Amino acid sequence: MSSDKTLPEAPQGPEAPSVADSPFRHENLSRDEAPQFVLPLVARIERAAPPARTDALETAARAVLVMLSDERSLGDGEWAQAMRDWQDARIRKVVRRARGGEWRRAETLPGITVTGKSAEVRVFPPVPLDGWPKELAKLQVSGTELDDPEPPPGADTAHPVLWMSPDVEMSAGKAMAQAGHGAQLAWWELSDADRTAWREAGFPLSVRTPDAARWRELTASGLPVVRDAGFTEIAPGSCTVVADHPALRTARA
Repeated sequence: MSSDKTLPEAPQGPEAPSVADSPFRHENLSRDEAPQFVLPLVARIERAAPPARTDALETAARAVLVMLSDERSLGDGEWAQAMRDWQDARIRKVVRRARGGEWRRAETLPGITVTGKSAEVRVFPPVPLDGWPKELAKLQVSGTELDDPEPPPGADTAHPVLWMSPDVEMSAGKAMAQAGHGAQLAWWELSDADRTAWREAGFPLSVRTPDAARWRELTASGLPVVRDAGFTEIAPGSCTVVADHPALRTARA
């Protein structure tokens, strides 16, 4: 993983709503009354060398965590007000794709680039739903269909795992946003010490899809579950991701 600056200490105290008040939940209508913002993520997808799907999902999830923990997003930081406004409403994330000159132009805007094995994702501070910078507004949302050249290895459960629903089909872009949601729910529930440890380790995580039986166990385990608001692609209330962080798993044992 790489970014454009050294990550600061983890925030002291909650910087976002509790999971019980999760704005991902489609039935929480009060959040719809607040001004709506979106967290833009841009995936670099070159025609000749597209990233592997799983690596793209994992890189997008880490990008969200890097943005949440960046000192510019906290306290009196230059992005802090935008981050608060975003988290006061629905926690929307939109993934767009860029290549060549599009990517180079996106890199000139304030944000953070996170790099995986084959994927590059740049995350930007939240913008109003209808107020995207022109350099990003022209980028395509569609066309993020990605594949894994080889099946990913089994998940290392010593580190956080974002379990994707085996029942919900999603484009790669949609799945990247959902993985980011799952990472954010885990971040909100962690203690300051666990946040610090995760950040200092470089935000290790994996994204995997369990079989149906394991998925049923996970959704009933008490771990954070993303229930999508249903704005795009899938039905409102669909369970898309379970955030399985070792610290949260231990707390529920």
